[in-house]
Amino acid sequence: MNATGQLHALGQSLWLDNITRDLLDSGTLARYIADWSVTGLTSNPTIFYNAIKGSNDYDAAIRSQLEAAKTSEAMFFEIALDDIRRAADLFRPLFERTNGVDGWVSIEVSPLLAYDTQSTLAAAKDLHARAGRPNVFIKIPGTEEGLPAIEEAIFSGVPVNVTLLFSREHYAAAANAYLRGIERRIAAGLDPNVASVASLFISRWDVAVTGNATAPLKNRLGIAMGQRTYKAYCDLIATPRYRRVQNEGGRPQRLLLASTGTRDPQASDVMYVEALPAPFTVNTMPEHTLKAFADHGKVGAPIPADGGDCESVLAQYQLAGVDIDALAARLQGEVAASFVQSWNELLGVLATKSGMLDKAA
Repeated sequence: MNATGQLHALGQSLWLDNITRDLLDSGTLARYIADWSVTGLTSNPTIFYNAIKGSNDYDAAIRSQLEAAKTSEAMFFEIALDDIRRAADLFRPLFERTNGVDGWVSIEVSPLLAYDTQSTLAAAKDLHARAGRPNVFIKIPGTEEGLPAIEEAIFSGVPVNVTLLFSREHYAAAANAYLRGIERRIAAGLDPNVASVASLFISRWDVAVTGNATAPLKNRLGIAMGQRTYKAYCDLIATPRYRRVQNEGGRPQRLLLASTGTRDPQASDVMYVEALPAPFTVNTMPEHTLKAFADHGKVGAPIPADGGDCESVLAQYQLAGVDIDALAARLQGEVAASFVQSWNELLGVLATKSGMLDKAA
């Protein structure tokens, strides 16, 4: 059994953090599912920007949208939803076989809405309805303004991938928003089986503290934050509150470890995947990381439910002058801003391509 199969057998789901039309047309995604135990897929504005800018694969779709006089934003969602539906159909047998545990595909609401509760909720409902597939997660940022939208989306029956989480505290806030939505469904006599994942970003922590980390601490902060949050996750799903939800037919919101591609060129290209094998969670990884792990990754012992040595590592960072809570807030804001930048660049590329294709028609 290869490393990807071993990790899946340990109980951690492997999802691909990428989508392109070529992945779908070439059969590559289908091979990843069959050969490398890939059981889901995530996307974001940066991924779609790179996919559309870097190829002519979307030109025919753009031309068809031009005929309908679509705005760049409306055009994007039509094009993206085509890819998302195709991917969801590939994962549908997994979704059915695992009774909705795996087989999910994620698409994000506009990042311009990260601090607008009502618009986020409206966009989430609209995207879910338009996707027309039961195994599509709508990504909603776990910002302060996003949390009420998460609760309301869950209450409305919309499966949610909570994104932009960086700390144990961010995760706890997102998990509580999810639980409130489920508990309200139970109180209203509705089916509590509405799926969700909570996406914790890993690698950006180590990029942020490059100047603060001495050799013994280098590239250990993201792993420690993953371990700390995994402990919080294990503790929460064992509480009486969660057990009551499960007794009513609900299920835990799974912790998802995101941004697990190595950013340090001097470090192992599978560093975060090898360090964070966590049962009952998801690891969504970039395509180059998936390929590297399938080629030479190794699966060790799973993360202990108590978080292992994470607190001692975090204490060393605190002594080195790193304010963990302040940095978590900063990273959430910075990454939200980077997604807005990618979104604007994406719409710009669509506008440019639309103009070129219109002139060539």
